[in-house]
Amino acid sequence: MIAYENLQQVDKEFMDEYTHVFQEVLHGGWYILGKQVQQFEQSFANFCGVEHCIGVASGLDALVLSLRYFAFKPGDEIIVPANTYIASILAIVQVGLKPVLVEPDINTYNIDPKRIEECITKKTRAILVVHLYGKMSDMDPILQLSAQYDLKIIEDCAQAHGAKYNGQKAGAFGDFGAFSFYPTKNLGALGDAGAITCKADILNNSIRTLRNYGSSAKYVFDEVGYNSRLDELQAAFLSVKLKYLDKITAHKQRLAAVYLRELKSDFILPVVQPRQEDVYHIFAIRHPERDRLRAHLLANEIGTEIHYPIPPHQQKAMKGILSDGGYPISEEIHRTIISLPISYGHTEEDINRVVEVMNKFL
Repeated sequence: MIAYENLQQVDKEFMDEYTHVFQEVLHGGWYILGKQVQQFEQSFANFCGVEHCIGVASGLDALVLSLRYFAFKPGDEIIVPANTYIASILAIVQVGLKPVLVEPDINTYNIDPKRIEECITKKTRAILVVHLYGKMSDMDPILQLSAQYDLKIIEDCAQAHGAKYNGQKAGAFGDFGAFSFYPTKNLGALGDAGAITCKADILNNSIRTLRNYGSSAKYVFDEVGYNSRLDELQAAFLSVKLKYLDKITAHKQRLAAVYLRELKSDFILPVVQPRQEDVYHIFAIRHPERDRLRAHLLANEIGTEIHYPIPPHQQKAMKGILSDGGYPISEEIHRTIISLPISYGHTEEDINRVVEVMNKFL
């Protein structure tokens, strides 16, 4: 069986180092906001090419705290892609703001910059850009709109660790970059974890206060904050894996190259663009008979996933929050998308087998 994902296989190479740092943290006697978090924050900031990184408890918290910083008024509007994972929208809702969905580009699956301006109103305050599947959004026109309309930019980088646009990495474009280190990510922890990147000292200082109960000094509380701290153990694991992230990315890019070269043209493949370097957290293709294709692969002992089967505007939780219609591009993507195996634990032999089975489906 070629599983879609096998985290034991993915992390096998790192186990000795994981064990070493586990013992170091266990016997160190300091478990919250200590040297492991500080070291990882500095290393990840350097990796992203930014001045600051603040470790938090999850990717969702990274988005919530980023939005919370700006103190927007209840009901203010945040533009967000209509086909994103629900966390992007939950963060907007949880801080009392209104998500405004914008259709994606049918080719890249990221927000379509040409459709953003028509959705900007007097209440629009920010664009929450999502770099879906490991591909950067088209940032130049988005940044132009941000400057023209005085809008904040928050990057949802949960699936894009190390992805590049014009040589610049995800998390280095907006006011904030929000990262998830969920275990299946290219840079995955062994539990929930997240981080926020930023360039300005004032943003860094405020987010550090917000993540720690609103406290800037012990038992001194400047504002109503959160308990959202990256713990020492996850930070230690992430520091281990960060050393290998370029190797992990290169491996996934090689596997993607096999798919791109060998799959027949009947499948709608990810686009490759000259100004971008994709990291292929997810290798998503489309096919009009997606469900039958998935069944065919499973019958041949190949696991797949669907990211994501139900668009946000059709989710029960979003009833009364999002309009339940008017997003045909998103609905088409959600209806036809399927994710193929492409993890650090897969081999080129695995991918060639997937290709063989898929091409026979046609």
